[in-house]
Amino acid sequence: MEQRSGVNNWKLVFRRETEGVTLLRAETCDRQAALPEEIDGLPVTALGDHALTPGRPAPEGEALLVTGGPPCGDWDNRQLEDLQLPASMRRVGDYALFNCTALKTLRLGDTVRYWGGGALMNCRTLDTFRITCTGHEGELMADLAGELPRELDMTLSYANGETARVLFPEYAEVFEENVPHHQFDFRIQGAGYPYHHCFARKEFHLRDYDQLWKGYLGMEYDPDCAMRLAWWRLRYPLELSETAAAGYWSYLTDNRQAAACWLLSCRDAAGLRFLLSRTVWEREPLAELCGIARKQGDTESLAVLLEAQHRMTPAGREASFDL
Repeated sequence: MEQRSGVNNWKLVFRRETEGVTLLRAETCDRQAALPEEIDGLPVTALGDHALTPGRPAPEGEALLVTGGPPCGDWDNRQLEDLQLPASMRRVGDYALFNCTALKTLRLGDTVRYWGGGALMNCRTLDTFRITCTGHEGELMADLAGELPRELDMTLSYANGETARVLFPEYAEVFEENVPHHQFDFRIQGAGYPYHHCFARKEFHLRDYDQLWKGYLGMEYDPDCAMRLAWWRLRYPLELSETAAAGYWSYLTDNRQAAACWLLSCRDAAGLRFLLSRTVWEREPLAELCGIARKQGDTESLAVLLEAQHRMTPAGREASFDL
């Protein structure tokens, strides 16, 4: 087997095609890994059927060992949590990521235009996508949102440097047997269905996405998901109208303590400062947040909270704070 150095550890079996390289088999021992962009000057354009499925035997083809450091686990993709596909990737074959049960984050471009059957089957923890957009993001997002009914977190990065981050709340399609009538009743549980199906002709528009917010709050929704959905739209306000922003801020204001606790758990001091600057606080909730920051040793967030407390101190009054 030929060996070359690279960014990550990979055992590859590939086939040269007219337009580039198809990876027939790709195995890594790393938890976070990026597939190579090219092999022998040819772009990697496709993943073959069952290319990353754990436990599958290697098919016939050219073999290549890519070394990116000492092996840190078994070469079976079972520990793979974060995968980056090449920018040149166009096609993902049938069951390509089948049974990659630890995979949580997938980084890819909207240039992937074909998804084979069962490509993401049994990727039970996959819920985070980092998408590089070239104008076809709607088609990719519609495919992913239609395939995965769980809560999805998608960050969209555009060529002009702008970024949007959107959540798609969870929903479930349930068939229940109606025994007396010998039939099955179909129900949809969860408030996420409209979000997962907000694509008109497989196009995605942020303003259409924002218009779902009021209806979402009128259904049985997850308050934690709603808080994070509102937060990310405000934090990355691409194409966000004043009306939509007001609705999101209204919800965050009513749930500001939960939002602040979440930001503390993320150690997001900059986000905490942003939240505090746009909402009104009283002393007792701020003191509680300070206690949380002290307990977890987050001095940066604690400094932000103490600064907010200081602004509440009347002029001329001496105050002291302990870090």
